[in-house]
Amino acid sequence: MDKLLISGGKTLHGEVAISGAKNAALPELCAALLTDEPVNLLNVPRLQDVATMRKLLDHMGVQTQTHGERGGMSLCAPTDLNPVAPYELVKTMRASVLVLGPLLARFGHAKVSLPGGCAIGSRPVDQHIKGLTAMGAEIVVEHGYMVAKLPAGRTRLKGARIATDMVTVTGTENFLMAACLAEGETILENAAQEPEIPDLAEMLIRMGARIEGHGTSRIRIEGVHSLHGCTHQVVADRIETGTFLCAVAAAGGNVLVRHGRIEHLEAVVDKLREAGVTISSEPGGIRVQSPSATQLKAQSFRTTEYPGFPTDMQAQFMALNTVAQGTAKVTETIFENRFMHVNELVRLGANIQIDGKVAMVEGVRQLSGATVMATDLRASASLVIAGLVADGETLVDRIYHLDRGYDQMEAKLRGLGAHIERVKA
Repeated sequence: MDKLLISGGKTLHGEVAISGAKNAALPELCAALLTDEPVNLLNVPRLQDVATMRKLLDHMGVQTQTHGERGGMSLCAPTDLNPVAPYELVKTMRASVLVLGPLLARFGHAKVSLPGGCAIGSRPVDQHIKGLTAMGAEIVVEHGYMVAKLPAGRTRLKGARIATDMVTVTGTENFLMAACLAEGETILENAAQEPEIPDLAEMLIRMGARIEGHGTSRIRIEGVHSLHGCTHQVVADRIETGTFLCAVAAAGGNVLVRHGRIEHLEAVVDKLREAGVTISSEPGGIRVQSPSATQLKAQSFRTTEYPGFPTDMQAQFMALNTVAQGTAKVTETIFENRFMHVNELVRLGANIQIDGKVAMVEGVRQLSGATVMATDLRASASLVIAGLVADGETLVDRIYHLDRGYDQMEAKLRGLGAHIERVKA
């Protein structure tokens, strides 16, 4: 397994280009299943999860091809598709559940393995099953698979009012895609509002879908008989944006984060500004300026659904807090097992105490480089940020987690002046 070797103490300067959002690209790749016409996506990030999803679609019979230098990918899903997502291809990626809605809507049946992903807590698929069942599907879970079909005599899903027990991003995306080809009107209550949802909706609208209210907690979809192909550019990744904002805040420097959008990260930006970081919108991106984390004030925060503070930014901001002035209280409300990076930060000299869902972080004067192990995707990023400010060398092991969600992170950081290199296994 590859590792990252980081020599800390370098400030960051220059420009960094943010890639397309993983959490937008994955459902948009699945949306190509809704039509037999070509779908062209631009700004598709080069990530392990994207490669896994492409391999899954290829296995089903989708014709995929990359093109150009802008992260272009074309997809065409023929009518003789094999609507089966086997365990071997989806065991490492929970987003594989996103093929269920489109397959069921267009082909009337699907067999999808229960998904995997990061070991950060339970991510039940019961909400997906509940919502699609309300649309008329018959779904059973057997031998580790969700086996779904339409009732005898029906050729389409039917519109329904779906109110999930919790806000679920992938659930909202699955229902949104399925409802586009359903008979009648579907209302999604308690819908997720993350920017990736309206980006998917805009793509579906380009394909001929009738959708209103995307970006709010109530989405209305009027089903159509068929969708057509389109060209769509994947929105910039707000979590990658936030990660680089935290990296510059911690290490110090002056960087233009190209394609970043403050309106997609207001909760994080507010906390960074309160800490003492200067952040402003500029044509083409976000300007971030910081003296260094040791001159910043530690910030308490609580993770919650969008537009609140995202759980996917908790670890990165905690890394910043470890060397900021004062004590911060970090409360994790989304996942029950998302403090696994804490023990690794402590190995670097951080002062963190955990009590259930709360971590108390007391800033220290200096972290000290050591060998640490990534436990999940965002934990990986937090260890990289900590390595940037630590004294000496930090070796981050198991960075395959990082490669699942960050497009060439070490190359981008090197372009800003960081001393970081990939060590091949």
